Amino acid sequence: MKQLLQDARAGKLTVTEVPAPQLLPGCVLVRTAVSLVSAGTERASAEFARKNLLAKAKSRPDLVRDVLAKLQRDGLAATVGTVRSRLDQPQSVGYSSAGTVIAVGDGVTDIAAGERVACAGAGYAAHAEFACVPRLLVAKIPATFSVNAVDRTDQGQKDQAASFEQAAFGTVGAICLHGIRTAQVSLGDTVAVIGLGLLGQITVQLLRAAGCRVFGMDLIEKRAGIAIASGADATATDSYVFRDLCFQKTGGRGVDSVLITAETLSSGPVNLAAEIARDRAIVSAVGTVGMELQRKLYYEKELDFRISRSYGPGRYDTAYEQKGRDYPIGHVRWTETRNMEVFLRFLAEGKLNLAPLITHRFPIEQADCAYDLIMGRAEESSLAVLLTYPEAETDAPPRLFERIAIASAPSAASRKQGAVGLGVLGAGNFAQSTLLPALKAIPEVDFVGVANATGPRGRSAAEKFGFAYCSNSEDEILRDPKVNAILIATRHHLHARQALAAINAGRSVFCEKPLCLTESELASLVRATLHIGSSFERDSLQVPLLMVGFNRRCAPMAIQLKTFLSEIHEPLSMHYRVNAGFIAADHWVNDPEQGGGRILGEVCHFVDFLCFLADACPIEVQAQSVGNPRQYSMDNIVAQLRFPNGTLGTITYMANGDKSVSKERLEVFGGGSVAMLEDFRRIELVRNGRKQISRARLEQDKGHKAEMRAFVDAVQGKIPPSISFEQIVASTLATLRLQNACQTGQPLAINLSEFVGSALQDRITE
Repeated sequence: MKQLLQDARAGKLTVTEVPAPQLLPGCVLVRTAVSLVSAGTERASAEFARKNLLAKAKSRPDLVRDVLAKLQRDGLAATVGTVRSRLDQPQSVGYSSAGTVIAVGDGVTDIAAGERVACAGAGYAAHAEFACVPRLLVAKIPATFSVNAVDRTDQGQKDQAASFEQAAFGTVGAICLHGIRTAQVSLGDTVAVIGLGLLGQITVQLLRAAGCRVFGMDLIEKRAGIAIASGADATATDSYVFRDLCFQKTGGRGVDSVLITAETLSSGPVNLAAEIARDRAIVSAVGTVGMELQRKLYYEKELDFRISRSYGPGRYDTAYEQKGRDYPIGHVRWTETRNMEVFLRFLAEGKLNLAPLITHRFPIEQADCAYDLIMGRAEESSLAVLLTYPEAETDAPPRLFERIAIASAPSAASRKQGAVGLGVLGAGNFAQSTLLPALKAIPEVDFVGVANATGPRGRSAAEKFGFAYCSNSEDEILRDPKVNAILIATRHHLHARQALAAINAGRSVFCEKPLCLTESELASLVRATLHIGSSFERDSLQVPLLMVGFNRRCAPMAIQLKTFLSEIHEPLSMHYRVNAGFIAADHWVNDPEQGGGRILGEVCHFVDFLCFLADACPIEVQAQSVGNPRQYSMDNIVAQLRFPNGTLGTITYMANGDKSVSKERLEVFGGGSVAMLEDFRRIELVRNGRKQISRARLEQDKGHKAEMRAFVDAVQGKIPPSISFEQIVASTLATLRLQNACQTGQPLAINLSEFVGSALQDRITE
């Protein structure tokens, strides 16, 4: 499919052929008919992307702080790699569109294929031929639609084209409605609208439909004229004239509400609003404007200044938008979805006339012309700019799975004999900044195919690392005979299912941690990996190659530490302190369904590393969490692991510290020796009064490169796996039990043989 993408580094816009998005549960797949180009939001995004790095830094000091913190903790090389990886990612643009549903995901019961809908949301309702949109960011277009003048020969085509064109305004209409609701406008109120661009024009029409008197102000005379034609009672193009007009028309009292729909860095609009407002009025900022309020103006009238947040309640709420958890109508009358629905109803009933606002239409192939308009590079002015998309050539359902060959990929003739054919599931930031660069440095790897839920990232990874093709289907990768090794780097909830599918397909598997989120998933992987009836002894196992991304055990300093401890023949005391840093409760990692929480997502690293140093599997775990004043997500814990020989390992994992302090510090005591590992940058080994100190020369090395080298060598049969299947199961089971222990406060035993035996017995009984 064709999609408009923006280069985050230089701001260049290109229409690119990418795989269609995967249809996800709780979503609908829509064939786009029309999308609306936002002159405000998209212009601002394009202007930011075109800035050089220094200008970007000046406009986003919050991002600079994040980069500096990472630089202090992880070093220059890792920070530069991460920043470059982010800048190399193409950005989807667009957030308001309309089209026809062609498929519905699991859990969607009130929308069917063939229905026409309006779509919302950045990253969802993009400028693309197809869109996968969560259910609550979709609103049905009413069957009966009042058609304004559109140049079409056939009446049926005229009706449908007009409905799609006007429904494409659905997101912007919801923004305007929420701004009006934020200002608590009532029937018969007198309302001023400052800024008569697209938001302002629609706001004027909505206010007139609500029975309000409306005064509008814009510096462009043509826009003021359009507002008068749309029903504004009076307009002005000068702030002084507009102030006088508002007082003259209200008998000197001032307006009841002010809606600021302008887009400017100036604070003039917010202070003009204070001047024209009556005593105790409400000022609602809908557009992005300067906010240096003059206190005297607002204080003397005791004005209420509010910022209207996007489409309405539900916006930026992950549970609402991504999981479809609607708010009860008795508690939240107007959500973003219901705002879209009522806006579409107004259109269908003919209460709004958007046709005069549409100044330009371009096919998706000419999207650069649309951006020339909104960026002011074209001589003509614009208001609403639409992108149109080709209609389906036949009534047959579209092909939902796409494979796109990459022209720049190495030819088949250039591939090395015996190379590892690599297929990748998931092309997120970590895969592109860490794992794939490490694999790219290994000559024996043949980059065959990459599959990702969204097309732009998949195409970007394919071009950057030289894959032969990109796809939206993991089955495409698993079925490819050229692929004999699978790298899984998707979100956590997909790992177990994808690893199981790859194992069943006879592929070697590298799965980024965690391997799974539940013990039942782990049992399924054990059943698939071990032959029925085999005992859990190393020499009798027949297992396909499965590695998990426990990279720390492959780090040079980890090997040095393990060698030092191998001379100790008594129980050890190990303490691993992790200054993890805070992440928001609504981050996907903290989502129990997608990320599983930080214990499963990251503490698993430290559990495995202690198992590696102890050279044993834990037999008991226990944990307690620090008292939570609500902002944390069970990510301040103290955990203990007990090993068969009496070795104890303690993990102190904290999200409530200062990120300027090093992230990881390990101390090991035993046999008259002490070892200290600081953030994989410095290691100190002390024995018999002698101290040996080593420091990382250039950059922190947590073992990712060595881990990828070990995986490739194991696939080729050169070496055994760097981590045995037994250790993978043990570390994963210990982490799962650790999370349970944290919830119950009780120690939990771990009997690996019993767990594996039970898993195999379950398969026999099935």
